[in-house]
Amino acid sequence: MTDLILECSNVSKTFVDGDLKTSVLHDINLNIEAGEMLAITGASGSGKSTLLNLLGGLDLPSTGDVKLAGQSYQSLSESKKGLLRNQHLGFVYQFHHLLPEFTAQENVAMPLWIAGEGRNIALDKARKLLDQVKLSHRYDHKSGELSGGERQRVAIARALAANPKCVLMDEPTGNLDSNTAEHIHELIKQINLDMNVAFVIVTHDLTLAERMHARLNLVEGRIDSHSKVA
Repeated sequence: MTDLILECSNVSKTFVDGDLKTSVLHDINLNIEAGEMLAITGASGSGKSTLLNLLGGLDLPSTGDVKLAGQSYQSLSESKKGLLRNQHLGFVYQFHHLLPEFTAQENVAMPLWIAGEGRNIALDKARKLLDQVKLSHRYDHKSGELSGGERQRVAIARALAANPKCVLMDEPTGNLDSNTAEHIHELIKQINLDMNVAFVIVTHDLTLAERMHARLNLVEGRIDSHSKVA
């Protein structure tokens, strides 16, 4: 049986501001399976980030249904939706959103502390994740002492802290130079192989998109193409 993580069925999204209605997504159908790596591409304003927000349960569709691990976001209270999301998803954004007053190790441990994990256990797991993203020499460094690529690696380690089935990424290499972006590409691929974590990545970086298993291209809120890459 296929291990389906995310299901997007006949999803449309319209934003309403007074009398103004703006339709951003139209009739989107999409499934994300365990271990799959999907790139979502398209021009600015095509609906990429809106789709990612719907997949992450950060917003709800106007019509249609989005399910995470078989449960519809629409049927859940905010607290239950948050618990479900924390159990199955990790998030990485273009801007790392690290807490500047905490070390790299503490930033990675933060989701575990929030979930009630003991301090020492969480810190130990954070160290192992930082080892995995090749930041063993940066445990005790605060975000201001890290390079842009290092900060993004910490953000990826943090996204993996709760053993998610899928990590959603919004332009993870958008602020990085080409050499640093290349290291992030390789890291994502290695994590996918080692941990069987699915990745859904909104990106303008076509080199990154070509390294995914599949690519979905949006044009004016509609799926223009959904093709296998590798």
